Amino acid sequence: MSEQRILEHAANSEDDFLIYTGNFCGYCRALKQLLKTKSFTYTEYNYDEQDRSLRKEVVAATGHRTVPVVFDLRGDAPMFIGGFDETSRYFKKTL
Repeated sequence: MSEQRILEHAANSEDDFLIYTGNFCGYCRALKQLLKTKSFTYTEYNYDEQDRSLRKEVVAATGHRTVPVVFDLRGDAPMFIGGFDETSRYFKKTL
């Protein structure tokens, strides 16, 4: 089950957000800066530092093929937001 690994990562996190990133990703760096400026904490899994199956599982579960991939963990269940652009819009609507 593709969602299982994401749910495990979310359950093991005590942070506000769960993010999947990659090396050399400008949007990933911008996302981390955005979260810091909003005083949110995050748990990060970098695809380039994990086994290849992680990326495949996250893509299968979300349909989101690029990095970053962002989940809000502040509610009752992890909520998939999308990438950097979606997260920026999400903050404008919710904050």
